Amino acid sequence: MRKPRDIDSELKALEAKAKALKERRVRQLGELVIATGADALDADMFAGALLGAVAAKDTSVKEGWRKAGARFFQRSARKPAPRAGRDNEGAAPGDNNAPSA
Repeated sequence: MRKPRDIDSELKALEAKAKALKERRVRQLGELVIATGADALDADMFAGALLGAVAAKDTSVKEGWRKAGARFFQRSARKPAPRAGRDNEGAAPGDNNAPSA
């Protein structure tokens, strides 16, 4: 005889997995914003840029953005993106990017 399935526990497990995936996605989007330096933009400008990208109809423009994004990820695999508007107060000792005294 087959053991009956516990649908409630399976549903709870799936809900927990979905919640973890959503949290991971949000965290990765935040990391992407920081890695690209977009965190230096104010919220209105950042939201406007995203809305403009979503509303864009020109496929050649979108393809240009896609290629730039691919180059960013290829470059970032080798070195971190420059962080505009940031100082290195929290730089680790011996960090080559730390300001000299």
